[in-house]
Amino acid sequence: MGSLQLQDKVILITGALGAAGRAAIELFLDKGALVAASDIKTVEHFPDLEDLQKQYGSNRLIYVEADFMKEDQVKAVMAQINKYFGRLNGSYHNVYINAWGDIANLSLEEWEASITGTLTSTFLVCKYAAELMIASGGGSIVNVSSILGGKIAMSHNAGYGAAKAGVEHLTRIIAVEYAEHGIRANAVVPGDFKNEQVYATMSQEHFDTMKKTTLIGRSGTPNEINEVAAFLLSDAASYVTGSMYPVNGGLGI
Repeated sequence: MGSLQLQDKVILITGALGAAGRAAIELFLDKGALVAASDIKTVEHFPDLEDLQKQYGSNRLIYVEADFMKEDQVKAVMAQINKYFGRLNGSYHNVYINAWGDIANLSLEEWEASITGTLTSTFLVCKYAAELMIASGGGSIVNVSSILGGKIAMSHNAGYGAAKAGVEHLTRIIAVEYAEHGIRANAVVPGDFKNEQVYATMSQEHFDTMKKTTLIGRSGTPNEINEVAAFLLSDAASYVTGSMYPVNGGLGI
C-alpha cells in the first residue's frame, strides 16, 4: 500500500452520520483503515452498519453513540476505542452546531450552543484523542472548519463563524503543543458542499449562484472534502502540520 492509503490505521470519525462523516466511513475503510464511527444519534440511525461490517470485516468498524459536548462521553469513546482496537492513529472531527440568526436577534443560549457544539467539542475530542495517540506512538488530528470561519464573513452566522475561526486557531495551537509527541494537527476548510440527496432538491438559483461564485462552477461533494482529510491522516502528509487546507472550488478568491 502507498503512503496515501490508511492501511491499518485506527481512525475516529465524529459526526459520523452526517453527510461528510457518513461518506468518510466507507472511503476510509476502502483505504484500509479501521474505523471507530461516532455520533450523537443512536445506532438505529445507522441501518447499514452490519452490512458494512460484513463487507469490510466486523473487526474493522465499530459504532459508538456519544455527545461530544460532554467531557465524560468523549472520554468514554476513547476508552471504547482503546478497549476494542488498543490504539488510535487519527481523528476526523465533524461535529458542529449552527444557530442561524443576526447578532441583534441571536440569544445567548443560541450563541453558547454554537460555541459549545462547534469549538468546545473540538477541544474535547482533540484533548482526549491526543492522549490515546501519545500512547499509540503519535498520530494525526484533522478538524473540519469552514470558509465562513475566517475567509468570508456572512450575515446570520456569528456563533458558527466565530466558533469555526476558533477551530482553526485551536488546531494551530494543538500542532505546536503536540509536535514533540509525534502528533500532527491540520484542518480542512470546506466551502459549499452537498450530498446527492440534497442536490436533488436544490433550486436552479443555487446552481446559478455556484456557477458565478466558484471557479469550478459548482458545489463540492462530501468525498471531495474527505479525500483531503484522508491525505492529512495518511503518511503522505508526514511533513504537514498546522495547516488549513481550503476545499472550496475557488469560492471567495
